[in-house]
Amino acid sequence: MATQNRCCICGPVKNCGAYLRAVFRNIEKIGSLFEEYVILIYYDHSTDNTLKLLNDYQTKNPRLRFFINKREVSPYRTHRIAHARNKCIDLIKASYSDFPYFIMMDFDDPNSKQCNITPIQKYLERKDWDALSFNTAPKYYDIWGLSIYPFCYSYNHFKNNSYYYKVIQEYVTLKLNNLKEGQLLPCISSFNGFAIYRTNLFIHCKYDGRVNLKLVQPNQMLAHMRASANSPIVFKDYGHVKGRYEDCEHRAFHVQAITQYNAKIMIAPEVIFSYNTNTRG
Repeated sequence: MATQNRCCICGPVKNCGAYLRAVFRNIEKIGSLFEEYVILIYYDHSTDNTLKLLNDYQTKNPRLRFFINKREVSPYRTHRIAHARNKCIDLIKASYSDFPYFIMMDFDDPNSKQCNITPIQKYLERKDWDALSFNTAPKYYDIWGLSIYPFCYSYNHFKNNSYYYKVIQEYVTLKLNNLKEGQLLPCISSFNGFAIYRTNLFIHCKYDGRVNLKLVQPNQMLAHMRASANSPIVFKDYGHVKGRYEDCEHRAFHVQAITQYNAKIMIAPEVIFSYNTNTRG
């Protein structure tokens, strides 16, 4: 089942103890698609048994390497996550830059469900994507990391964000469900908890969790404003999100790849992680 390719599977981990065993089982399934794979993790201080589980799993699977953060990076969550993901990229640069692919993923609940690797295998040989994320069931959920015309920027930076979360969710889910067989959905940014990248196009890109209104073109920003009931930009403190200081870190990463390398950012309609393995894909 292996292909003549190698892949780094990486991401940040904090307080993920409840999910790590299942996530690692899924990573082993995904790793079987590759001739060689390594797991690169950025660990931040946790109040559960995450670190013990990492140490235990490293004994079982020496492919795991993890960096332990020992300092306070930022008071803002998206800044911390961007730093963690960039550390993973640095590890790839240092030792695995010749691996054709890397996967960035979350290590919590969404990726602890049953894993169907068939869609990944199907798309590995195709050349019509440079970054590929996947659908989720029953609906696409990661709306903050998503930029797709006309919703080109962050839904959290416009009025009625809870309402427009649902509007955008319905919009992208319908588009994915209506694709013809074999089609992918192009976008500006998408993560949805799991995405695979061509290393040579993304290894010099940076995640950034800061607000940057220049990430999208003026016509794209105007399109988003109009699609959001002519809302102006807002900088609201949502508690878990500080709108004046935080944006989803994936948007900057993907836009940089588009701007500098004309990267093709795509979403596949299939579901990889699902409680129901009969879900499409």
